Amino acid sequence: MAYIQISAGYSGKSASFGRWLGYLLLGLTTNVAFWVSAFLYLKVTPSTYTSYSAVNLPGASSNASVSLPGIGQASYENASPYASSSSQDPRENYKFIAQSEPVLKAAAASLNMSLGEFGNPRVKVVDNTTVMTIEFKGASPHEAKNKSLAFYKAFETRLNQLRTQEAVRRDVGFQTGLDSSQKKLQIAQKNLSDYKASSGLNSDVQIKDLTTNIELLRRQRAEVLASQQQANARLTELSANLKLSAPQATDAFVLQTDQIFQQNLKNYSDASTTVVVLESKYLPDHPTLVAEKAKLDAAQFALLARSQLLLGRPVNLATIKTLNLTSTNLGSSREVLFQELIKVQVDQKGLTTQAQAIKQQINLLENRLKNLTLQESKLDALKRDMQVAEAVFSTTLTRLDIGKSNTFGSYPLIQIITEPSLPDSPTEPKKSYVYLGAASGSLFSTTGLVLLVMRARKRKTLVTQ
Repeated sequence: MAYIQISAGYSGKSASFGRWLGYLLLGLTTNVAFWVSAFLYLKVTPSTYTSYSAVNLPGASSNASVSLPGIGQASYENASPYASSSSQDPRENYKFIAQSEPVLKAAAASLNMSLGEFGNPRVKVVDNTTVMTIEFKGASPHEAKNKSLAFYKAFETRLNQLRTQEAVRRDVGFQTGLDSSQKKLQIAQKNLSDYKASSGLNSDVQIKDLTTNIELLRRQRAEVLASQQQANARLTELSANLKLSAPQATDAFVLQTDQIFQQNLKNYSDASTTVVVLESKYLPDHPTLVAEKAKLDAAQFALLARSQLLLGRPVNLATIKTLNLTSTNLGSSREVLFQELIKVQVDQKGLTTQAQAIKQQINLLENRLKNLTLQESKLDALKRDMQVAEAVFSTTLTRLDIGKSNTFGSYPLIQIITEPSLPDSPTEPKKSYVYLGAASGSLFSTTGLVLLVMRARKRKTLVTQ
C-alpha cells in the first residue's frame, strides 16, 4: 500500500512537471515565432518610399463683356466650378481623371515601366478646401519622385486633350450658329435692298425731305396766289381807267407798230381834214369835194382792211379811234398806261400758270408721299429684321472670339502648391509597427498561456479537495 501511494505521488508530480514544461515550450515557441516572423518580414520585404505632393483647383470666377453700340452686347462668364451645384465637386472629377488608365499608362510609358510596375497613386481630397493630395510609392526615393513628376506631366497632357476636345466641340457649335445667323443676315440684307430698289424708298429721310418740299411748295403757292391777286387788282384798275381791256391794249400796240396801218391812218386823217375844209367852201356836188371824198373813202377802206388783217377780226372807225395811241396830246402817257396794262396782264397770266404748275407738283408729291408712307411700315419691318440679324450675327461672332480665350472650359487650371517630395526614409515596411505587432503578439500569447496555467491549477486544487 505504501509503495502504491509513493508511486501515485511520483506519477502526479511527473505529470504536473510535464504539463508545465509543455506550457513553457509552447510559450517560447509562440514568442520565437512572432519575433522570427517580424525580423524575417523586415529582412525580406523591400523598402518602399512615398513621394508626397498637393495640387490646388482654383475656385475664382471671371467674366468679360463686350458692348457693340447700336447692335447689341456679348458677355462671357467663367463661373467658379464650385458654384454650379452643392452636390458636385470638380475635385472628384479630377480624382477620377488622375486615376484613369490613359493617364497612368502615359506616365508609365514615359518611365519605360509597365502599368503594374508604375502602380496607382493615392489621391485624397482634403475636406473644406480646394486641395488634393497625391502620393506615389517607389522602390527608391528618386523613383517615387520621378513617378510623381511623370504623373503630373501625363495628367496635364490629358487635361489639355480634354480641353481641346471641348473647345473643338464648342467651336463647332458656335460655328454652326454663326453660319446660320450669317445666312439669315444675308437674306435680310437682300430683302431690304430688293425692296428699296423696287419701292424707291431708301430711308425715312426721303419721307421727311418730301414732306418738307411739299410744305415749301404750299408756302410758295400761297405767295404766288397773293401776287396773282395783286396783279388782278392792278389789271382791273388799269382797265377801268383806260376803259379798255388788256387784249384791246395789245391790239393798240399791234396797230401802232404796223407802218402800213400808220400810213393808212395818216392818209385817212389828212383826207378827213381836207374834206372838212372843202365842205366849208364848196357845195356837196363840187368836183373837188367829190374827188376828195372819194379819196377819203379809199383811205378808210384801206385803213379798215389793214386793221382787220392785223387784228384778225372786223373793226370800225370807232374802235380804231379807241385803239389809237396818238389820237390825243396825252398819247405818250396813254401809251405808258397801255404798256403797264399789258405788262400786268402778262404777269397775271404768268402767276396763274405758275400757281397751277405748283398745284400739280404738290398733287404729285402728295401722291408720292402717300405711297411712300404706306411702304414705310414694310421698310421699317425689313430694317428691324436686318438689325436683329446683325445683332445676332455680331453677338455670335463676338461670343466665338471670346470663347476661344476660355481655354480651360470645364477643366480649370490646376496649380501645384506642393512639389513632389524626395523621401528621406522608407514608408514601408514600418519597423515600429512590425515591432509593435510582434510585441503585441508575444504579450497576447504569454497572457493566454498564463491564464491557461492559472485555470489548470485552479482545477487541480478543486480536484484535490
